[in-house]
Amino acid sequence: MSGISENGGGNAPAAVFEFSHYGFQYEAQQEPTLYDIDLVIHKGEKVLIAGPSGCGKSTLVHSMNGLIPFAYKGKRSGSLKLFGTETADLGIFEISTRVGTVLQDSDGQFVGMTAAEDIAFALENDCVSEPELHEKVRTAAGLVHIEDHLSHAPGELSGGQRQRVAMAGVLVADVDVLLFDEPLANLDPAAGMDAVELIDQLQQKTGAAVVIVEHRIEDVLHRAVDRVVLMDRGHIVFDGTPDALLSSSCLPPCGIREPLYIAALRYAGVAITEEMRPASLSTLRLSEEDKKKVADWFYERPQRKKKAEGAPLLTAEHVSYSYGNGRKALSDVSLSIREGECVAIVGKNGAGKTTFSKLVCGFLPLKEGKIRLREQDLDRLSIKERADHIGYVMQNPNQMISKTMIKDEVQLGLRLRGLPEEEIDRRYEKVLRVCGIWGFRNWPVSALSFGQRKRMTVASILVLDPEILILDEPTAGQDYRHYTEIMEFLREVNEAGITVVIITHDMHLMLEYADRAFVFTGGELIADKTGAEVLTDPALIEKASLKTTSLYGLALMCGIPEASEFAAHFVATERERKHQ
Repeated sequence: MSGISENGGGNAPAAVFEFSHYGFQYEAQQEPTLYDIDLVIHKGEKVLIAGPSGCGKSTLVHSMNGLIPFAYKGKRSGSLKLFGTETADLGIFEISTRVGTVLQDSDGQFVGMTAAEDIAFALENDCVSEPELHEKVRTAAGLVHIEDHLSHAPGELSGGQRQRVAMAGVLVADVDVLLFDEPLANLDPAAGMDAVELIDQLQQKTGAAVVIVEHRIEDVLHRAVDRVVLMDRGHIVFDGTPDALLSSSCLPPCGIREPLYIAALRYAGVAITEEMRPASLSTLRLSEEDKKKVADWFYERPQRKKKAEGAPLLTAEHVSYSYGNGRKALSDVSLSIREGECVAIVGKNGAGKTTFSKLVCGFLPLKEGKIRLREQDLDRLSIKERADHIGYVMQNPNQMISKTMIKDEVQLGLRLRGLPEEEIDRRYEKVLRVCGIWGFRNWPVSALSFGQRKRMTVASILVLDPEILILDEPTAGQDYRHYTEIMEFLREVNEAGITVVIITHDMHLMLEYADRAFVFTGGELIADKTGAEVLTDPALIEKASLKTTSLYGLALMCGIPEASEFAAHFVATERERKHQ
């Protein structure tokens, strides 16, 4: 710990990090990523850093944990101190003994063959004696409630459990700062809520400063934070309490979604003030006049036309599937998807969502039950033949890319089918224009952003003219601005006549874009309802390990028993405003 001192100055908490006119520009970039950052984070404080993709959040975190300047090179300006010492004067090892980072992708942080080995990694490097090592591993595992899984390999753990192991791996070093980089990105709703609660418990038990980088503000505010730092284009545009932030108008211009209950209050004409304590639905104070405004907004809603129902397109009858280890992944699933629908398949990790989609595409052999496309039994078609009708887009676009240039990637499927050159060019131009990437047609794939690559992989499937498009987590890790771009694009694809099936953990995506939702749990289909009906059914939410929408709580608070209709009215209002 040499070189780092702690002096809180009387009774004031120690300043852990002090940014003073701090800026950073990567070597490979022409413009700085961070500009003139002034920020102080104190010991024992919990701070949420929010902002759209590319705003500088990750660069700020890399500056805190020492990756800047020791791993990522560039031009640094101003000052950044850790407990009063310039981080540039400390080694990355010394910083790591005080600052622990939990990455967004916990798989990228796993270095051991078992959970226990992974947690013990830092202790082994410090040559800690075996008895002390075992004791510290057990203590850290207990803090994150993973003590019963210490002998499990990474592949035997769920996403939430792997994240807990990563947390224990930094806690075992008794750090002063815990940095969480997008901790909710790969978790289902219930696991995400558990993660927020666990982070809150760790902060209270350890007294460490906690910094959470996340754009899903409503989910993080499930538990109280001391401050929110909002960033945009490399600048801090807000630094204050959650109540002050949510009573301001800062979030929408930065491309960050406001909590749904806040947006609903604004639609109803309610003025949001700090005194209302709007940071959480549990602390929100509404006057009787405000409640009446919300009720009036709902009960005066216009009648809206329902989407016409198409003919059955994809039908599953009594489908079951077991993996080689005997674990039953699906049990007696029957459902029907109609032409022109947009449906969501939801449920916690391991519920059977992806297994079902793999059976539809032929990636897994169907042994029990039937799946039909119109009247045709899919079991009689090869994977290639199914691909003529059903397109599948993976969550990570990089796993689908095999060519260097965009043109070659999008045209690959057409060339494999032996289409004439004129037809290939016609389809290629049409699909790139539809996907909004025609301007990049001569670019290499490596020059595209993640969101643009996602569009390109969708284009490579759409160019084959499928009847059904299945997408696995199309908005995972996207901020609200990019999420909206992707989903509005998919809405246009759906309106053009292609049936869209979305596998997702994002409850708002289901609520806003899906005509229906299939809810899976434990390999069983337990509900076929609208998104609004799903998210306002507490019993179903609990059974499926999902999370109720805050619109449900707001409706009850305002004396509106028709919670599902309230949520549906909110979605319709939001959609109309987007297209004004």
